[in-house]
Amino acid sequence: MRVSTAPFLAGLAVVSAAVVLPSLPAATWLGMPALSLVSGVTALVMMAMAALLGSRWRWLEDVFGGLDRVYEVHKWLGVWALVLASVHLVFKAGSPAWDVAAILPLPREATRLVRQLSYVALVLIVLLALNRKIPYGQWRWWHKLSGPLFVLVVLHWLSFRSPIALASPAGLWLALCAGLGLAGAAYKLLLYPFVSGHAEYRLVRVEPGVSSVRLELVPVGRGIHFEAGQFAFLRLLHPGLREPHPFTIASSGGSGQPVQFVVRALGDYTQRLVDEVRPGMRAEVYAPFGRFSRPDGGGHEVWVGGGVGLSPFIAWLQDPSRQDLAKVTVFNFQTPGRGFPGVDGIAADARRRGADWVEVADGPRSTVFEERFAWLVGQVGADKVTVSFCGPSGLLAIVRAAMARHGVPASRLRYEKFEFR
Repeated sequence: MRVSTAPFLAGLAVVSAAVVLPSLPAATWLGMPALSLVSGVTALVMMAMAALLGSRWRWLEDVFGGLDRVYEVHKWLGVWALVLASVHLVFKAGSPAWDVAAILPLPREATRLVRQLSYVALVLIVLLALNRKIPYGQWRWWHKLSGPLFVLVVLHWLSFRSPIALASPAGLWLALCAGLGLAGAAYKLLLYPFVSGHAEYRLVRVEPGVSSVRLELVPVGRGIHFEAGQFAFLRLLHPGLREPHPFTIASSGGSGQPVQFVVRALGDYTQRLVDEVRPGMRAEVYAPFGRFSRPDGGGHEVWVGGGVGLSPFIAWLQDPSRQDLAKVTVFNFQTPGRGFPGVDGIAADARRRGADWVEVADGPRSTVFEERFAWLVGQVGADKVTVSFCGPSGLLAIVRAAMARHGVPASRLRYEKFEFR
């Protein structure tokens, strides 16, 4: 069982309230000061967990079911931390009935300045994380400030006069969460480039498409072992292309085998990559990440790829350990005129191996998909169909609706989050 976003955030809020309220006189529990204090504590805890999740530690993937899920939780932690910090700022977290003291006393002016700066820091972190109009290169460097800015929030907790003693349950809870958050932020900012799993590769083949490109890289020395369907952070060692960017691995093989990526020009960075990438370039590949693997067991598999979301299914088709493709139907959703590089060869190879390849080139609400999916469910039975999806969220909603119309249980859907930022 994997931890999902809503239960995790709710759990943090419940635990925070449960450890804070015993530090207050019971008569003040229902007042606005108590709400402000609980909100402030929960906001700090959520910021700490966001910093921890940003570390990309492997064990977090096991807890949440993949790095794509980790980043979804990371995003909502930031959003709700901002909401709760706003409540904390608006309502005074103090009452004459409280016995208060600062854990780390600072001059009054410094305490007030830290309080204000910590809120501004949180606003900056969340707005920078969610603003898609900021060019990727600038966004990445601004986002690196999240860790140092979190230090301000911790300093606000330590210097603010409150009824929470460091040795109390609430103080220990805050110390634990803040410690984990600071450790995660320090690791990501200072140690990640040196100790994380990565290897150097050389680009040997570039296959251009319309506003897209397919890359093949071979390891220079030791490679990285990965499984079909996982993704990597690719960092080309070329001026202007050095920012690590996540791409699904469109190949299957061991540590000594080539690795392939398909990149579509969807933003400033990917447009530049498509325009400038050339054979012979060196790159660093940070991998593997993700838990998007083929389902085991019987029944018929439906694979739905939208745009570059076809990438993991290409790797599945090539996987030498799984050749049972006769029970697979691949729906390839592509925008007319923006076909996947080399898609004709991929489709021919898939059909040769026994998979049923269905081109869907007339939009997400295509009758081709609806009619073929309905026919397939009628042939094999709704409880015998497993749907694996990778693509835009709008297409995912359409696939879910089709499953519901034809009685395919929602539990039979497996999907990978398509966007990180």
